[in-house]
Amino acid sequence: MNTKIYKQVLFFADHLMAAAQEQDQPTFDGFYAELKQLCEENENTDKDHPVQWETLADFTDDLPLAITIYEQALLKAEAINDKDFRSSISYSIATMKVALDDKAGAIESLEKAKISCNKISDKELKAEIHDLLEELKLS
Repeated sequence: MNTKIYKQVLFFADHLMAAAQEQDQPTFDGFYAELKQLCEENENTDKDHPVQWETLADFTDDLPLAITIYEQALLKAEAINDKDFRSSISYSIATMKVALDDKAGAIESLEKAKISCNKISDKELKAEIHDLLEELKLS
């Protein structure tokens, strides 16, 4: 991943978190718009990366829209065969679908996440994927 892009995404994420904590909606909206513009400018270029799209989705309050953005990030993660991003994005999609009472969709996303997380080092994410999948299957 391009270091400059990563630093920009991190900058936006930090400022979006700060604005959210301060409940400063105008500042939040401004940084969100800049992050969205960065994503759109980099789309389908060598600077395009799932981290920018995943971050954009993370800060999207509209759950159906967030899922759409996460799905876009997932396509980019699949294109570069990044199991870490595929796992975390699929897990995020699943949690959004749980919030929208789409149990079948959540299970489907978690099944994808489970396959992707097979060879990642993040044990906490693996456990979260496993636990949520088991919980949904038992309910």
